Amino acid sequence: MTIEFPPVEAPSEAVRQRAERRHATLTKPTGSLGRLEELGAWVAACQGECPPRPFTRPRVVVFAGDHGVARHGVSAYPSEVTGQMVANFLNGGAAVNVLANVAGATVRVVDTSVDGDTGVDEHKVRRASGSIDREDALTLEEAEQAVELGRRLADEEVDGGADLLIAGDMGIGNTTPAAVLIGVLTGSEPVAVVGRGTGIDDQGWMRKTAAIRDALRRARPVVSDPLRLLATSSGADIAAMAGFLAQAAVRRTPVVLDGVVSGAAAIVAEELAPGARKWWVAGHRSAEPSHALALNHLDLEPLIDFDLRLGEGSGAVAALPLVVMATRVLAEMATFESAGVSKRS
Repeated sequence: MTIEFPPVEAPSEAVRQRAERRHATLTKPTGSLGRLEELGAWVAACQGECPPRPFTRPRVVVFAGDHGVARHGVSAYPSEVTGQMVANFLNGGAAVNVLANVAGATVRVVDTSVDGDTGVDEHKVRRASGSIDREDALTLEEAEQAVELGRRLADEEVDGGADLLIAGDMGIGNTTPAAVLIGVLTGSEPVAVVGRGTGIDDQGWMRKTAAIRDALRRARPVVSDPLRLLATSSGADIAAMAGFLAQAAVRRTPVVLDGVVSGAAAIVAEELAPGARKWWVAGHRSAEPSHALALNHLDLEPLIDFDLRLGEGSGAVAALPLVVMATRVLAEMATFESAGVSKRS
């Protein structure tokens, strides 16, 4: 059983170079806006036009799911918080709702595998995923269903007018499978990828390290098969997110990545659709240690580093205004000629 994505076409190099030449004509010393210039050129390349268009419909899709490994003391919170937080998202009370309102984005929540009824479970693949330290997270059929769900959601959002996408996460225990996926695909040891997640104590950290060690042992034999790896070591939420990120690249739609969970989904998505990473920018670097490994693996440099570790898409949304500013600088800033300003001699 395999999942096939069509070849990913890279953002336009010719347009990126045109954007760089345009930056040299704007009323500032060349390079003086630093990475904002690079970021604006990336947006132009993704859109295939310079100056780039201002974003009109940034969209956050939060993938919610429970994880069986949470039953074994790897999180500071009980599993029922996942469903409770889905209700909080729907009521507009979560951090990502507030941040998205400020940044001009909208939020959608999708229940892929919450262990309960949420009211947004029309796409549910199953109730909770297996405990990956001792059993597979999903069957192969469920993994395929989840990836196809993510693919379909990306199509829905792009067809509905979304011009920039963010994948958020909600799932107690989800940093454990994220660490396993990152660890196995980067060849890292358990102690290099384990983090505090929701704020576990030292005993919880030791339990989490042991779970990741055992899960890595189960993941290594299938590391070369992305679908089997997702079935063995992820969860329906992360598998769907991987499909979503891969399909966004296929649809030539820029993505701002969030933290460690979206980073884990992203490195699998790059395996599913090689070249997809060219359509992503890293919103931030999570305080979770495995996230830096994922970003290095994808050759992505984060826009901000604020020690964020909430998930939900919050770090990506916090970085979104930088993407908007970079785009509008390139599109709206006066040139030396139009402003009547003398260039350097």
